[in-house]
Amino acid sequence: MLLHFTKMNGAGNDFVLVDNRQGELALSRETIARLCDRHRGVGADGLLAVEPARNGADFRMRYYNADGGEAEMCGNGARCFARFASRVAGLPGTLRFETEAGVISAECVGEHVRLAMSEPQSMRLHENVALENGARLTVHSVNTGVPHAVVVVEDLEAVPVQEYGAGIRYHAHFAPRGTNTNFIVPVNATTIAIRTYERGVEGETLACGTGVVASALVFHELTGAKSPVAVQVRGGDTLSVGFTGSRGAYQAVTLTGPADFVFDGEIAL
Repeated sequence: MLLHFTKMNGAGNDFVLVDNRQGELALSRETIARLCDRHRGVGADGLLAVEPARNGADFRMRYYNADGGEAEMCGNGARCFARFASRVAGLPGTLRFETEAGVISAECVGEHVRLAMSEPQSMRLHENVALENGARLTVHSVNTGVPHAVVVVEDLEAVPVQEYGAGIRYHAHFAPRGTNTNFIVPVNATTIAIRTYERGVEGETLACGTGVVASALVFHELTGAKSPVAVQVRGGDTLSVGFTGSRGAYQAVTLTGPADFVFDGEIAL
C-alpha cells in the first residue's frame, strides 16, 4: 500500500499530514512511529490526520506523537493542519476543527496561521519539584490543551534540557499522564526565548505551540507582561501569543506563527 502524505513544519516542529476524510486509513501505533522515524521513515515530530467532523465543525484533527501515541492537541501542528486542510478541501480563510482539547478556530493569513486556542486550565505557580539528580526547581504549570510545566532559567544555552525535561516529565508530581517541559528566559518586557522537552517525542524539539502559549501566560503571571507576548523558539522563528484576562482565568487566547509546506510524497507501508 502506498500512503500519500505531505510534510510540513510549524516554526521547526515538523509533521507528516494525511487526508483521511474518507476514513480509509487505519494506521497502527507502530506504523505511525515508523513514519515519524527519521532513519526508516519520513521523519517527523508527529502525524496529523484530517478526518470528518463529528459535531458540526469543518474537520476533525487527529494528532499522534512520534511514538505513535495520540495526544489531545498540538499548537504548531494545528497551524499546519489548518493550511493543509484548507488546501485539500479548497476552503481558504477561516475554518473550525475538532480536537480532543475542544474546537479550534483558525485563520490563514498568507503563510501564517492564527489559532483561537481553547481556554487554559489548571494554572499552578511556584511549586517546588525535586529531581532524582538532586536538583530542586521552581515549576509553574498550566494545561493549554495538553499539560505543560514552565521553568524560568538564567542561561538558556546551559540548561540540561534532556535531563531536566525528562526528570519533570516523569515526576510523580505530574503522574500519571506526565507533562511537557519548557525552559524560558526573559528577553525584554514582552518577549521570551524558550526551549522545550516534548512528551511523546521524549526529547527537545525546535518548537512547541501549546508550550509557547503556556510559557507566555506564565510569563504574564510572573511579570505582568502585556498581550501579545512574543516567543522566540529554538527553530529561529518568533511566535505571538495574544490573550485577555489574568490570574489563571484567560479568554481569547491566540497563537500566530508560520505553517510551511515542505514536500509531498508517497511511502510504502
